[in-house]
Amino acid sequence: MSRMVFLTAIISLCGLLLFSTTAAAALDPAERIVWRKTPITLELGVGQERMVHFPGPVSVGIPGALQHRLRIQSSGGTVYWLAQQAFPPTRILVRSLDDGLVYLLDVAAAPEGGNAAPMEISLPRQLSPATHDERATAPETQGYVSLTRFAAQQLYAPQRLQTPLPGVVRVPVPDAPVPLVRGGAIVSTPLASWRSGHRFVTMVQLSNTSPEAQELQAEALRGAWLAATFQHHRLLPAGDEADHTVVYLISDRPFSRVF
Repeated sequence: MSRMVFLTAIISLCGLLLFSTTAAAALDPAERIVWRKTPITLELGVGQERMVHFPGPVSVGIPGALQHRLRIQSSGGTVYWLAQQAFPPTRILVRSLDDGLVYLLDVAAAPEGGNAAPMEISLPRQLSPATHDERATAPETQGYVSLTRFAAQQLYAPQRLQTPLPGVVRVPVPDAPVPLVRGGAIVSTPLASWRSGHRFVTMVQLSNTSPEAQELQAEALRGAWLAATFQHHRLLPAGDEADHTVVYLISDRPFSRVF
């Protein structure tokens, strides 16, 4: 009987220790940082997801070198970072979808350790009058969907159906093929680009030069694009009438400076 009581006590003690450890992890205080235009250091551990909370919804531009090393998912104002491989400190731009404010994060991942505590990024309580003036006079910035639809209309819609967008202006692009798609089988030729505030949309023709069909995936694109939309996701072999298509690319810099 005494042995049974002893075992019960041990089990209860183990349960208490497990509860205490879990509770301690749950109560791990978040790292709170006020954005003051100084790049923020974000440390990750490989295989360990970390949350970063922003003041509002954001978009994240992932550099091409990290496409297969870092998984990023964004929901509202929270971004979930999961390093799948170790990588050195890399500058990543996170843009607010509400006002266009850009946060700079220096992100690095280590095979062991790393910081798992959530991070909360906030803005100073009072913005300077100059900041308010800059935002008040900044040109209107169109959203991803509006810019992509606008670019597609310029290519496919008859002129009578083309709808102008306020603040959208044409900007130059390279007049020769560029190495946009990895692999070498697809030739990428910029067709046109437009600017809306701090965003750019560029229309690029993709042509298959190989005797085999090609599947198009965003992961194969070089450059840190905010969004990429393919007119078609499959190219038939070279010589077929469906051996080419168009991709619409959204960026926060001119096309020639993204990759």
